[in-house]
Amino acid sequence: MRALLNVEHKHLNPENEMKRIFGSQVVQAEQSRRRDRGRGRQVRHRATWLTKPKDSWPPIGKFGISMSNEGNGRFNFEHSKEYQRVEFLFYDAVESFNPQNIMNILNGHPYHIDCLIQLSEICRMGEDVQMATELIERALYCFELNFHPLFSMTSGNCRLDYRRPENRAFFLALFRHILFVGQKGCYKTSLEFCKLILSLDPDNDPLAILLMVDFYALRCEQFSFLIRMYHEWEAHKNLSQLPNFAMSIPLAMYHEAMQQKSSLEHADKMLQNSLLAFPGLLMPLLEKCSITPDKEVSSHMFFGTETQLSQPDALKQLVALYAGRCWHCWKAADVMTWLECNVRQVITRVSQGEPLAEEYRNKAKVRYKGTPRNVYRHIILSEIKDATASMPPEMANTPVMSYDPLPPLDSITSYTRPSRPTRAQQGTGILSSFLQSLLPNYNPQEQVDEDLGAAGGVEGLREGVGALMEAMRDLLNNIRPVDPPREDEHAQDRDAEGEADQLPEDQEWD
Repeated sequence: MRALLNVEHKHLNPENEMKRIFGSQVVQAEQSRRRDRGRGRQVRHRATWLTKPKDSWPPIGKFGISMSNEGNGRFNFEHSKEYQRVEFLFYDAVESFNPQNIMNILNGHPYHIDCLIQLSEICRMGEDVQMATELIERALYCFELNFHPLFSMTSGNCRLDYRRPENRAFFLALFRHILFVGQKGCYKTSLEFCKLILSLDPDNDPLAILLMVDFYALRCEQFSFLIRMYHEWEAHKNLSQLPNFAMSIPLAMYHEAMQQKSSLEHADKMLQNSLLAFPGLLMPLLEKCSITPDKEVSSHMFFGTETQLSQPDALKQLVALYAGRCWHCWKAADVMTWLECNVRQVITRVSQGEPLAEEYRNKAKVRYKGTPRNVYRHIILSEIKDATASMPPEMANTPVMSYDPLPPLDSITSYTRPSRPTRAQQGTGILSSFLQSLLPNYNPQEQVDEDLGAAGGVEGLREGVGALMEAMRDLLNNIRPVDPPREDEHAQDRDAEGEADQLPEDQEWD
């Protein structure tokens, strides 16, 4: 495992990959343009591996984050008393529902990690991807400057406990950095960061990196790495039970066989077995590729609508996640032709009474009874619409904080948030008091639980935000203007009947 997750420093810099894609002159010209645009007060920063600091960033100074060595390759980030005080101010700023309050904290503490992560998400939602990316890079820069001397990113044997809130921010910043780097087309760099996150906690995989590592490996054509990972981890990780590995491994075998001009026998066999195990994946994948299969496939009960609807909910989420993320890997004409040939082979096998089809169906009912929390966390962070829409209502409506989505139920609290005044003593404004009073359990004399810690305080805040937003939705949904009755209303209703929407024709699967 350690050798598989080894990370090379040079592959953590997306500029190196962009130079290979676009050429050194193009990248250097863009860097020069940015330096000219950002001229002014500049600060020289220490060079780091995770990101390249910009001269326009403020000086970091004494920050308040450190890393301790717990022994046996285990490390933890720690917060100083001053940093804890700023962390509590951040919780108050989030509770105020005003991003400007977070900005005010960041102005005084430009390297506060949770502020950077939260504002990055706000910028991303505002479609300012460049600023969102830079804020995450700044957070990673701060983390790396405070690494313990014995902490190594490249060895693959240094561990961080995700249950500790101080460590979680590092995982989340790395995950968001993967997404931003991948959007630039730097898939090799994203793959290296996937390996880095996996190496921090490979046993628990708190952000379910295994659900995305295959995508980046395919996109940067690291086929041998992906196949090796499957063979080495299948025994203890059961990777074949994940739809993404079940489909991506035969695809990697196909590309490798085409490069080496060797037989496709092993790739064909595994793809057919994967389609037998996950028949509900085919139609969503083809739909994302804008491919309409012929009637022999679309009307066959094995791949039809009934099969998709009968899948366990947990499996539906994994299928939606894979189709929404990896459809690009299947869209090539030669790949689609190969897929079509194997789909027809599967139909023939099923028609002849293939026993594996029933065996896989029975195993699916047992294996996918529930969705692990780390998978939900991955779906929320990935923000793939198809997968998010497949989440159950109780989870989709759960308030999620960008700086700590779905914290572990067994979080380890390192320090506690001090007691807070009652709601009436907080002196909130008229509008804020009105919004809080909409809550059915609002009590102006209520106090916040003194036992809530850094993670526990966030949990209470999360519930309060969710309840308030739910009350606001109910209020807005119930405000409906009453239209005066019109004499021609029934006539218009009758005219509207019989109109049918014309659906555009999709591409045919020849």
